[in-house]
Amino acid sequence: MEKRSFLLLTLVALFLFGATDADAQRRTSKTRSSTAQKAVAKTFNPATDPPFLNADQAWVDSVFSTLTPEERIAQLIMIPVYSNKDQAHIDSVSKLVTKYKVGGLIFFQGGPVRQAHMTNRYQRESKVPLMVSIDGEWGLAMRLDSTIKFPYQMALGGIEDEQLIYEMGAEIARQCRRLGIHVNFAPVVDVNNNANNPVIGFRSFGEDKYNVTRKAMAYMRGMQDEKVLANAKHFPGHGDTNVDSHYGLPVIHFSKLRLDSVELYPFRQLMKNGLGSLMVAHMNIPALDNTDSLASTLSKPIVTDLLKKEMGYKGLVFTDALNMDGVAKFYPPGIVDVKALLAGNDMLLNTMDVKTTIEEIKKAIANGEITQEEVDARARKVLAAKQWLGLDKYKPIETENLIEDLNNPHAKYLNQQLVEASLTLLRNKQSILPIQNIDTLKVAALAIGTKQETDFQRGLARYTKVDTFFLQPTASLAELMALKEKLQEYNLIVAGMHKLNLKAGGSNFGITAEMNLFLKDLIRSKPTIVGVFGNVYSLAEMESLEKADAVIAAYQETPQTQDLTAQMIFGGIGAKGKLPVTINNAFKIDDGLRTNGGLRFAYTMPEAVGLKTQDFEGIDSLVAQAMEQKATPGAQVLVAKDGKVIYHKAYGFHTYDNEQPVQVTDLYDLASVTKISTSLAAFMKLSGEGRFDVDRTLGEYLPIVEGSNKENLKYRDILTHQAGLKSWIPFWKETVKKNGKFKWATFKADSSRRFPIKVADNLYIHRRYCNKIYKAIVKSPLNEKPGYVYSDLSFILAPLVVQNITGEKFETYLKENIYQPIGATSLTFNPYKYYRPEQIVPTEYEPHFRKQLLHGTVHDEGAAMLGGVSGHAGLFGNSNDVAKLMQLYLQDGKYAGETYISGNTVSEFSKCQFCDQGNYRALGFDRPAKPGAQNSNAAPSAPAESFGHSGFTGTYTWIDPVNNLVYVFLSNRVNPTRENPRLSQLNTRTNVLQVVYDAIEKSKLAQRTNP
Repeated sequence: MEKRSFLLLTLVALFLFGATDADAQRRTSKTRSSTAQKAVAKTFNPATDPPFLNADQAWVDSVFSTLTPEERIAQLIMIPVYSNKDQAHIDSVSKLVTKYKVGGLIFFQGGPVRQAHMTNRYQRESKVPLMVSIDGEWGLAMRLDSTIKFPYQMALGGIEDEQLIYEMGAEIARQCRRLGIHVNFAPVVDVNNNANNPVIGFRSFGEDKYNVTRKAMAYMRGMQDEKVLANAKHFPGHGDTNVDSHYGLPVIHFSKLRLDSVELYPFRQLMKNGLGSLMVAHMNIPALDNTDSLASTLSKPIVTDLLKKEMGYKGLVFTDALNMDGVAKFYPPGIVDVKALLAGNDMLLNTMDVKTTIEEIKKAIANGEITQEEVDARARKVLAAKQWLGLDKYKPIETENLIEDLNNPHAKYLNQQLVEASLTLLRNKQSILPIQNIDTLKVAALAIGTKQETDFQRGLARYTKVDTFFLQPTASLAELMALKEKLQEYNLIVAGMHKLNLKAGGSNFGITAEMNLFLKDLIRSKPTIVGVFGNVYSLAEMESLEKADAVIAAYQETPQTQDLTAQMIFGGIGAKGKLPVTINNAFKIDDGLRTNGGLRFAYTMPEAVGLKTQDFEGIDSLVAQAMEQKATPGAQVLVAKDGKVIYHKAYGFHTYDNEQPVQVTDLYDLASVTKISTSLAAFMKLSGEGRFDVDRTLGEYLPIVEGSNKENLKYRDILTHQAGLKSWIPFWKETVKKNGKFKWATFKADSSRRFPIKVADNLYIHRRYCNKIYKAIVKSPLNEKPGYVYSDLSFILAPLVVQNITGEKFETYLKENIYQPIGATSLTFNPYKYYRPEQIVPTEYEPHFRKQLLHGTVHDEGAAMLGGVSGHAGLFGNSNDVAKLMQLYLQDGKYAGETYISGNTVSEFSKCQFCDQGNYRALGFDRPAKPGAQNSNAAPSAPAESFGHSGFTGTYTWIDPVNNLVYVFLSNRVNPTRENPRLSQLNTRTNVLQVVYDAIEKSKLAQRTNP
C-alpha cells in the first residue's frame, strides 16, 4: 500500500511540474540502473552465470530509454542475410534495419569482404548496434568462402587434447570479431547416439555425453574468453532422431528420465559454467509437452518451465531458424514468431515477416498473452549482451587485409594440429604402419570413388614412388577386372575412399555395390591400407573393412585430412585419435591405436618448430627479385627443421617463355650437388663398412692410375681438393675438327650398336669413348703449386672406384643402397628415361657442343659424354628428395629408423680437415669460408659446423647440425645461357638461407623476452 502511494505521489508531482514522459522514464531508468547494477554486483557469479549478466547497466538503460514499445519488440528479432545475393536483397535488409529497427542479423552464404561491407552499412543505418551472428560450427567456412575450414565436431570428438579445441574456439572467436560477428551458433552439444541421424551426425562430438560435454566446454570457453557468445544447440537434444527438422518435425518418444540423463546433461554442465546462449530445437517431445505437432521451440513447458525455471537458465535463448519446416509448415510467418516468443524464447531467429511479427506480438500484449514488462525484460537482456559484446563501443570493420587476417598462419597451423590429433587408426595388423622398408614395396595408390588425382595420392608420393589408379563408383565388371589385373604386380595397396556422401540416408553414403565388391576382394588378396575420407558412420557400409591391414578414419575429405593421413602412413606424424562413436561390432567407441611420428619427414609450417610464417616472407621477395632480374626463370625452395619440412615452395616457370610453371615435384639438374649426393654418399657408406679409407690412396682403389702421377694421392687430400688435380678438362673439344664438325669416330646423330650412348637429342657417343676420358684424366699433369684447387677430376673417376670396391654399377649401387631405401626415388641420372619432359626443368641452350636446349640430359659436357652418369655431375632430382638425402646426413647416416651410413662417418666427413692451413673444406663438402669473407659460400649466420655444396646450374643445399636444419635451393640459372652470373651476384641462395637464420634468431629473442 505504501509503495502504491509513493508511486501515485511521484506521478502527480511529475504532472504538476510539467515533466515529460521521457524525463520521467530517464529518471526512473537512472534509479533502476543504479539499483540493477548493485543487484548484479551482488548476484553475478562469473564462474557459472552467462558473462553478459555483468554488463554495464547504465548503457543498457540509456539505450532502452530511447526505444518505443515496437522497437523493444524488434530487438528480439534476428533476420537472415546473404552476402552472395543481389543488390535487391541487400537493400531489402537495409529497409528492415532502418524501418523496423531489428535487433540482429544472421549471415548465411557469401564471402568475408562482401559481408563486411554489408555489416558496416547496416550498423551505420541501425538505431541500436546490431547483434551479428553466424552458423560457424567448423568456423566461418561453414558459410563463407576464402576462410579456414576447421574439422567437423565428430572429428573433434576423436581428439584427446581438449586444449586444442579451446584454442580453436578462441581462434574462431577472433575471426568472428574481425568480421564484426558477435554470436557463433556453436557448439553442437547434441549426443549423437543414432547412426541414421540426418541432421546432426557428423556435427556432433559423439555418442558419449561426457566426451561431448568436455569438448563443448572447451569450445565454449575458447569463444567466450575472446568475447564471442557461444550457443549450445539444439535444446533439449537433437542427437537421437532420424528426421531432419529442416524438412519435417522429429518426434522424440523418450521419457523425461532418459532426456534428463543423456540429452540434457551437456546443456546442464555448460550452463553451470557460464554458457552465454543456447538454441532450442524444432522437435516434438510428448514426455515434455504432449501437444500434437508442436515443436519444442514453441512449447512453454519446454522453454519456460523446463529451461528457464526448472534448470534456471539465465542466458539468451534463441529459437532455431523459424523458416525451417519443423515449424514453418504448421504456422505462417509472424504467427510462428509470436508463438516462439510466448513459449519463452528471447531471440527469434530467421524472422521472415518482421512487420507481421511485430504486429502479432503487440496483439499478444494487448490480449494479455504476454506483458510489455516481459518483452522489456528480454529486450534489456539482449541489450546487456550487446554491451558485453562491445557494441557500446562499436567500430566499423576494417576490410584491408581482411582475407589475410582470417587465414592467418596461427589458424592454419592450429587447423593442422586439430586434424592430426583427430586421425584415428582402427586397424594396424602386424604394425604395418608406419610403413618400413619402402624399397621392398611396389605401392599402388588407389582412389576409390573418383577419377581425379587426389591430395592423398600426392601426399603418399612425397615419401616414395607410387603408381596411381582410380575406381569410379559405377565401374563396369570389365573395368573392375582390368583394374584387378593391373594391381597384380603390386605388393602394397593404399586405398582412399573419396567423394562419400556426408549425411546418413538411403544411399549408403555413396558406397556402391561395385566399390564394395572390389574393396572386399582387394582386402582379401593384397596387403591393403584403407583411408576413409568421409562421415565415420560410412565405415559400417564397407564390407570386410575390419580385415584390412590398416584402416584410418579421417572423418572428412579435405586437402589437409588427406595430406596428414599420408604422413601418418609413412610415419611423418603419429596416430592419436579415438573413435567417438560405435560404428558396429568391429569399430567401437574409444577404439584408436597409437603410432609414433618422426620416422620420416613431416610436412608442416614454421609454427611447428616454434618459428613464425611471417618471418619467412623474405624468401618470396628474394626469389621474386632473382626472377625479375632474370637471374633464373624459376626455383624450388625447401627448409626442414627438426625433421619437419616447414617451407616448401615452387616459384616461376621452367623457362622465360612462362609456359610451364615450376612444381615442387619437378626435377632439376643438380650439377655439382651431384658430388655430395653420389660419390660422397657411396664413399661414406663404404667407409662406415670399413671398405673405404680416406687415408688410403687412389691407386689402392683404382688400378688404372697405377704408375701414374695420381697413384699415391691420398683421398683425404683428394676430397678436400688439395691433391694437386687440375680443376677440369674440356673433353668435348677433343671430338671437334677444325671445321666445327665432330670427328667420325666420336658422335652420330642416330643410336646404333657402336654408338648407343645418348649425350643429347640426336647425338650419340661411341660406346668406348669413356675410356679416352679416363685416360685423359690419368695422364693430366698435377698443379705446379700445392694447395687448394677445386677439381672435378677425381669425382669423374669415383664411379670406377665404387664399382671396383662393390662389383656393382655406380647408379645401381646408389639407388639400391641409399636412394630407394630412404624414398628419394626422383634422384636419378638421365631422367628422360623415367619422366615426362614437362616434369624436368630444362637448363641451357648450349650453342657450342650440343647446339640445342638441354632438356632431360645433363648440362655438364663431361658427364654427358659419359652417358649422363658421373660422380661430379649428372644427377637430377627434386628438392624434396635432395632434402631426404641431406636429412640422412644431418642424422649422421640414419633415416627412418635404419642406419645407412654407420660409424659416425658423416660427422667425420663433414668436419674441417685443414683449417689451420687455410683450407676450410670438409671431405667432399663445402663448409663456411673464412670468417669475415665477402660473398661467402654460406649464409652469414651459418655456424662453423654446417656444411653443404652448390652447383653450377644454380643449385645449393646446406646442412646445419647446430640448428637441426636442412636447406635446398634448386634453380636453372643457366637458362638460357651459362653466361649469366646474376644469381651469384645477388647471393640469392645464401640470402634465402639467412632469412631462415633470422627467423630462428627472432624466435630465440622472443623466448628470452617472454620466457
